[in-house]
Amino acid sequence: MPVLRWIRRNLIVIAGLLTLAYMILPNIVVMVFSFNKPNGRFNYAWQRFSLDAWKDPCGVADLCGSLSLSLQIAFWATLGATALGTAVAFALVRYRFRARGAISSLIFLPMAMPEVVMAASLLTLFLNMGAQLGFWTVLIAHIMFCLSFVVTAVKARVLSMDPRLEEAARDLYAGPVQTFVRVTLPIAAPGIAAGALLAFALSFDDFIITNFNAGSTVTFPMFVWGSAQRGTPVQINVIGTAMFIIAVTMVLVGQLIASRRKSNARN
Repeated sequence: MPVLRWIRRNLIVIAGLLTLAYMILPNIVVMVFSFNKPNGRFNYAWQRFSLDAWKDPCGVADLCGSLSLSLQIAFWATLGATALGTAVAFALVRYRFRARGAISSLIFLPMAMPEVVMAASLLTLFLNMGAQLGFWTVLIAHIMFCLSFVVTAVKARVLSMDPRLEEAARDLYAGPVQTFVRVTLPIAAPGIAAGALLAFALSFDDFIITNFNAGSTVTFPMFVWGSAQRGTPVQINVIGTAMFIIAVTMVLVGQLIASRRKSNARN
């Protein structure tokens, strides 16, 4: 039958579109319910359309404060993890030293280890050191578990780099710093950017590790979890929708810039 033949030819495309729809569906639900006006405390059933939550996204006490704190932690954790992760990735790829293989394997432990185990281990470490749980303990914990993801992203990019380009720069009398800034860094930039974006998303979204090491500090995921016990305000859906739109916009802009660069290079 023609229909069956068409399905066989496009099976991979259909499966990809269904998977994408499955992944995006929760975001669509969050977006739709950001325009809801529930009768009670729980925003789980559609009642009527309203823009009240969008007009006053900070109308719930401590919501924007927790959001600001999460953004600050994610920003500094991204900077720290990206700087350290990039240095580690270059060291693992470009240099030969003792225990290099062991260190490369240990980098993957935070990615493979259950978050609750890592959270409990970090809490034990901080308590034994006598550290006061709060902003700084959360930031240190986030840098630690984001580091592995940055190293993985940057390492993959560095492995694919052609060393002859740097050799050509040195042959043209470029110094080590000039070679790194004008040749190495631009080539490695996509991997570094990917690692940084991944670190930001993981840090902003984290709940388990943060909950163990936050003390009295309340981040946005912890605020959402606490609000769910009493009733989820519509403003949470507004913040989630805004973050989703920003993320999608950044991806689309990145793809547009990359495609323009490819077309310019061909011309």
